[in-house]
Amino acid sequence: MVELQIPVEEQLKKAKILSEALPYMHQFAGQTFVIKYGGHAMGDKQLAEDFARDIALLKQVGINPIIVHGGGPQIGAMLERLKIQSSFVDGLRVTDQATVEIAEMVLCGSLNKNIVQAINNAGGMAIGLSGKDGNLIEVQKLTRTKRDPDSNIERILDLGFVGEPNRINPEILESFEDIDVIPVIAPIGVGPKGETFNINADTAAGHIAAAIGASKLIMLTDVEGVLTKEKNLINHLTQKEVKDLQKDGTISGGMIPKLETCLFALDKGVQATHILDGRIPHVLLLETFTEHGIGTMIEPD
Repeated sequence: MVELQIPVEEQLKKAKILSEALPYMHQFAGQTFVIKYGGHAMGDKQLAEDFARDIALLKQVGINPIIVHGGGPQIGAMLERLKIQSSFVDGLRVTDQATVEIAEMVLCGSLNKNIVQAINNAGGMAIGLSGKDGNLIEVQKLTRTKRDPDSNIERILDLGFVGEPNRINPEILESFEDIDVIPVIAPIGVGPKGETFNINADTAAGHIAAAIGASKLIMLTDVEGVLTKEKNLINHLTQKEVKDLQKDGTISGGMIPKLETCLFALDKGVQATHILDGRIPHVLLLETFTEHGIGTMIEPD
């Protein structure tokens, strides 16, 4: 069988890429990255395989990745399949007892295990967890208020079994570093009376990154990053610049809670946060191992 020779120029290009990555491998070796995984990157088979390979590679070069995954569309599909109605308030699913049981089943079941298996197939060693395992994520009930435009009276909205973290137990995650295990975490937490609560995956990732002193919080989204009003990508922001963009309306909609999570993580000592387009193949490697990176990076003031 005749094998075609790969052109030397192409081989040199690959060698150059590897050589350029070396300083970043040294720089980030031993550091922890918390990666929020969701959106289109999780729903596309090829992108999911690319993500798994990238995570295995990060671990191989000495970085400690911790994955926190979402699953809103999958939960929605299962609720529709079971003919269970649900509604949203400010982007958060109102979660009654039936809904939280479905959320736990979807997030902690096949969805979590599929991610774990993909990473294992790529050469990593991943283990699936939820926030209930070892009381990893202890939560309190999340409350929201809404002001009536006519009466100007605020009322409390009951979101049901939606929680926000009030304590992360990092010892569980730290123990995995010593045995080269990659944790894959479903954002389901435990309440003060042992109740099950659904948690926004962005929020869970931000609190975990803060609690363990991660060097980076990386959030995969379905947009390029933070955009100007003219829809141009902003590559770099400080905390103050983010707040200024919120005030002038440049940052709006679903990007607001993501950036609020980034600001929270930075306030708690995380060194840098990133908003990346998960639709781009190998976006994690492009951000981590190239000079100019990709997406939007937010750093402390």
